[in-house]
Amino acid sequence: MDLSIVDLSPVPTDGTASDAYVNTVTAAQRAEQLGYSRFWVAEHHGMADTIAGTTPEVLLGHLAAETDSIRLGSGAVLLNHYSPFKVAEQFGVLDALAPGRIDAGLGRANGSPAADRALGTDRRVQNPDEDHAEKITAVVNHLYDDYPSDHPYGDLTLPRSDGNTPDPWVLGSSPSSAAIAGELGLPYCFAAFIRPELATQSFEEYRAQFQSSPLAGGTDEPQGMIAVNAVCAATDQEAARLRSVAEATYKRMQRGVVGTRPTIDDAVDELGGVPEPTPGTLDSDEWPRAISGSPETLTGLLEQLTDRVGVDEVMIQHVVSDHDDALRSHELLADGVGLTEQ
Repeated sequence: MDLSIVDLSPVPTDGTASDAYVNTVTAAQRAEQLGYSRFWVAEHHGMADTIAGTTPEVLLGHLAAETDSIRLGSGAVLLNHYSPFKVAEQFGVLDALAPGRIDAGLGRANGSPAADRALGTDRRVQNPDEDHAEKITAVVNHLYDDYPSDHPYGDLTLPRSDGNTPDPWVLGSSPSSAAIAGELGLPYCFAAFIRPELATQSFEEYRAQFQSSPLAGGTDEPQGMIAVNAVCAATDQEAARLRSVAEATYKRMQRGVVGTRPTIDDAVDELGGVPEPTPGTLDSDEWPRAISGSPETLTGLLEQLTDRVGVDEVMIQHVVSDHDDALRSHELLADGVGLTEQ
């Protein structure tokens, strides 16, 4: 099993965005040392007090200078806010800064009404996916300089390295995004920490719709990855305690309180106690929004979930209030899965 990480640049308690970015760099460097395959950074808007990950294209440029070999990418750039050509230019620059190491993770999502207005995004679109495939295709065509010479964009070029091009990924949390990835013949990453109940259906749809890609950056066979909220600690009980932050954060979101993150003690109080450890064996129709465990337990859980959807790479996301706990989680899980430390 291959492991990767997506990082939201959480702002530490009583800290600043500067502290968050320092922690993200440290996490990327440690992930590289531990043998993780990729390190992606996220795009969220309007929650800067707790999540500093707003502009992956900027943060990735800094990470490129602070790492040597790990693949770097966006999880995801939200295409509904931007021009495909501008996104392609940004990733061309990143490729020139870190040749052969860049993933262009392409997704879409709405934020708060105020954030969407500030970004100039029209929320009145009847079908939110109606132009998504078109925008993804445009980004890939720009990245690979694949417009014909007589196309209006045929004479546009991008800054790039010599002989390398970012790898495009479609990111989503629904069968509709999976269908787009399949029809375009592009790799697909499903966000199981958003809608875990749709994971199996989405990968079935991806494979059912998959076509060998006509795009220069596409694949001939389905290529998938599952993103999971998971935290690891020395024991199942301690890992469950760390998971309480993710559980309480989700409970707050259900109540309409978005963009906050409790401490462990506050999370335990809000939940009425430490959550039960995630069982070592999940029922066939059970897919928790967040999982936890010792290295042995969590490795077994990830094997069950990857077998269920037929992929062999997991991207780890977690909501952990302490940076040292987050780093330790990555270390313990790498050891449990058997990654080779660099």
